[in-house]
Amino acid sequence: MTAIADLNVALSDRYRLEREVGRGGMATVFLAHDLRVAIKVLRPELGAILGGDRFLREIHLTARLRHPHILPVYDSGDAGGVLFYVTPLVEGGSLRDRLRREGRLPPAEAVRIAREVADALACAHGQGVIHRGIKPDNILLESGHATVADFGIARALSAAGADQVTQAGFVLGTPDYMSPEQALGQEIDARTDIYALGAVLYEMLAGEPPRNALLTST
Repeated sequence: MTAIADLNVALSDRYRLEREVGRGGMATVFLAHDLRVAIKVLRPELGAILGGDRFLREIHLTARLRHPHILPVYDSGDAGGVLFYVTPLVEGGSLRDRLRREGRLPPAEAVRIAREVADALACAHGQGVIHRGIKPDNILLESGHATVADFGIARALSAAGADQVTQAGFVLGTPDYMSPEQALGQEIDARTDIYALGAVLYEMLAGEPPRNALLTST
């Protein structure tokens, strides 16, 4: 990943990065100096695949989503090939972080989180937006309540095409949460998000996703 100093040069007319606060397979998240926002910077090789125009088109589309349980997008851009977008800083961590600490959640709390995510998905689906990548990692928790992140990246990856993305070493979706049709590379609709949410709910209750549970059952 490009050093913070190099990124600060690229983003100097809009933001100054203070420190790294998270890292995933597709992007690195930075805290902006003097602002309570997170700046998510895509890995350069992923940015090259997506292209600035496609990335910004998909981010702008998802930025129009307004719902209490959808993480809003404040800004986005292509700074000399550095693709980024800006969201509120959520300091409660992700559902993945909590599952790592606790293993499983009380049933009432798991159902409440699933209901909040379902409400967010209903809003997005009503506007023709499919997430394509629901998993505990992009369900953020603030004061115990769920916020769904990363609608735009999933859409941009899908638009780029599975072959091009996978040949570069990136994976569209996470196997434990992918619907059968998504795993087979078939056309998907809103039901693939519902399937993924069901797998997340299962994991919140059982302590492991359904695919792992099947592999370890005897």
